[in-house]
Amino acid sequence: MPSYASPLLSLPGAVAADAPDAGVAAHYGDLFKEQRALAAGEGFVDLSHREVVTVSGPDRLSWLHLLLTQHVSELAPGHATEALILSAKGHIEHALYLVDDGGTVWLHTEPGQAESLIAYLESMKFFYRVDVADRTGEFAVVHLPAGSIRPAPEGTVVRETPHGRDLFVPRGELAAFAGGGDPAIGVLAYEALRVEAHRPRLGRETDHRTIPHELGWLDSAVHLQKGCYRGQETVARVQNLGRPPRRLVFLHLDGSEVTLPEHGAEVRLAAEGGDGRVLGFVTTSARHHELGPIALALVKRNVPEDAGLLAGGTPAAQEVIVAA
Repeated sequence: MPSYASPLLSLPGAVAADAPDAGVAAHYGDLFKEQRALAAGEGFVDLSHREVVTVSGPDRLSWLHLLLTQHVSELAPGHATEALILSAKGHIEHALYLVDDGGTVWLHTEPGQAESLIAYLESMKFFYRVDVADRTGEFAVVHLPAGSIRPAPEGTVVRETPHGRDLFVPRGELAAFAGGGDPAIGVLAYEALRVEAHRPRLGRETDHRTIPHELGWLDSAVHLQKGCYRGQETVARVQNLGRPPRRLVFLHLDGSEVTLPEHGAEVRLAAEGGDGRVLGFVTTSARHHELGPIALALVKRNVPEDAGLLAGGTPAAQEVIVAA
């Protein structure tokens, strides 16, 4: 959706987010209040800039099972899962968040990804009885946090996870949904809690050579007992015979710094100073209502797990997400 602007940007206090979340609100005037509400299971997050794709037809699950890293051939209706699409060399190309409603698989993905995703899926249809459709113009994603007691509108497809519920709401009903009484919460609060939970995101924690092992995505998006999908040989080889070249880490940033390191900021050993070797890069940084400034970073596997780091020049202590 080029130049998308959510109707909820007209709500009081709304401040528009920057890419990759352009089109929705970064916050509605009080970032930390919004974070605390989200952590308490209150409010909703407008994710209507994300793109929606459906796969229908009697062969949808068996067909997707051959293409995705996740085991979905027997996916039960209403059961949410995550999956990746890899290149032939095992690098991550797409991250999908999906649920089957008994007749159709609904999934959402990053802004700008639907076109290339659908092109790949269409190229793999062959004789399978499936229909792939871009539904972004018809449906918007809205997130309700874990613990929210707000019921989903009748007939809404819901993707329920430990982190909350993703609702596929008809776009024409988005403004009415926002008028339901719950506070609107911006994507900065949503991202801060994502960083706290160590959950990777395509395009932030990934680059052109990222493999699932580096981000801990084996736990949620890869089924190690299935094969047949593109890139599976790399997944199996690294899992059984080696270690990934990089690893995701969680950073506690020095709170005395005024600005946060940007996506792509270089990570170095603190002991070597600002002119030391580049060991990785910051993927996402955030200001957390309890933890202060935090970030995720992708660093070389051999960086000592107890080493102090500089993240874009900001001193940082690391916590292990993916072991060396």
